[in-house]
Amino acid sequence: MGAVALQPKNGYNSKAMTTTESTVIPTHVGYIVDGNRRWARQQGIPNYEGHLAGYNALKDVIYATINEGVQYVSVYTFSTENWKRAQEEVSYLLQLTVRLLQADLHELIERGIRFRHLGSREGLPDKVLKALDNAEEKTKDLTAGTLCACFNYGGHREIVEATRRAIEDGLAPDEITEETLAARLYAPDVPAIDVVVRSSGEKRLSNFMLWRSAYSELIFLDKFWPDMTAADVTAIIKEYSKRNRRFGGN
Repeated sequence: MGAVALQPKNGYNSKAMTTTESTVIPTHVGYIVDGNRRWARQQGIPNYEGHLAGYNALKDVIYATINEGVQYVSVYTFSTENWKRAQEEVSYLLQLTVRLLQADLHELIERGIRFRHLGSREGLPDKVLKALDNAEEKTKDLTAGTLCACFNYGGHREIVEATRRAIEDGLAPDEITEETLAARLYAPDVPAIDVVVRSSGEKRLSNFMLWRSAYSELIFLDKFWPDMTAADVTAIIKEYSKRNRRFGGN
């Protein structure tokens, strides 16, 4: 009988699908995309070429992860803190996002991948907002897997906005619980993350999915994001299969 873990009532899914006796497929993988600029400096090329290389690697990793049977893939591509970067770099990142959502949207559709935006809409240009909305609308009925783009995202802000919504909805203090806040997160139907993966050798969450990653397994890779491949996805799932997830139990 294959490895089977429990699914606690907090939404963390470890009833994980199995492909072999020893391989457990997580339901939700979260990727912190990191190292594009350092990779570019290492190659002696401009930062924007590093972001382009990271974008191409990102597509490969997303498709490979869903092909492995993972139902939800979240990618942390632009944080609420990234607005502090040079305007030229911010503009390029916004352009890449629109490219994914327009020119490459057909790739998601052909693969049956649903697109979801997790993040604040505040401060985003109209062109980006329209592209986000269009991608969500065009893919809303697709079922092969779900891509959650954490764009203009911050874990603290998500929790603050959920709390504000609870107050706006008229909840009394004793009605504000884990369940009522979880129901007011961005895309509340998206489950908690089983495993968070970060590239570039950094070992921190950097405000990524703080609510959904409370019991996530953590994997840190000593390679820059543009060097990520489908082979890394296979290795990540193998490593995840070795973890014993107890959720505070024995």
